[in-house]
Amino acid sequence: MTGLNRNPLRVLSISGSLRRGSFNTALLKAAQELAPEGMEITIFDLKDIPLYNADVEAEGDPEAVTALKKAVHGADALLLATPEYNGGIPAPLKNAIDWASRSPSGYQESAIFGKTVAIMGGGGGGAVRAQTQLRQVLSALGIEALEQPEVKVAMVWDKFDEKGHLIDHKTREQINELLHALEERLTHEDAPAEVLAA
Repeated sequence: MTGLNRNPLRVLSISGSLRRGSFNTALLKAAQELAPEGMEITIFDLKDIPLYNADVEAEGDPEAVTALKKAVHGADALLLATPEYNGGIPAPLKNAIDWASRSPSGYQESAIFGKTVAIMGGGGGGAVRAQTQLRQVLSALGIEALEQPEVKVAMVWDKFDEKGHLIDHKTREQINELLHALEERLTHEDAPAEVLAA
């Protein structure tokens, strides 16, 4: 950590899978364990988020959507873990992004616009196509997700023990590196000009 006295760094993590035993949710739990000192990672469950519907929105955001937007707004950064369904982003994750991008004043005033985001994902092939698609979606919202390090966990089910703990050393290292890169991005974003020029 730098001496910027910004503590803690609040990271909101979201899994694109709703399954109780999701390996991508387990990756987020591993991230909580590996978080650098001064970083707090919370996991937001998407199970109660309804499908986006402009008619529903016009009547007022549902309670779960309000909670999502509040959590996104209050976070310094987002950590998204995505599986890959049929070559793309799973519907719950895209739907959450759609809701979080909505604001009466336009998407540039939304909870998610311009957020710092780190992504990772696991599956048979490491959710490579889903992560690429996710980057494209985020880019449309003025978000450039961290490009390095990449965390693409292939054969993800082999990386955990029977209790759901991440035991693969390489994957733990990759997540650790991603979190430190996120920390670096956040602390540099908040640094005054004289510190950056030093």
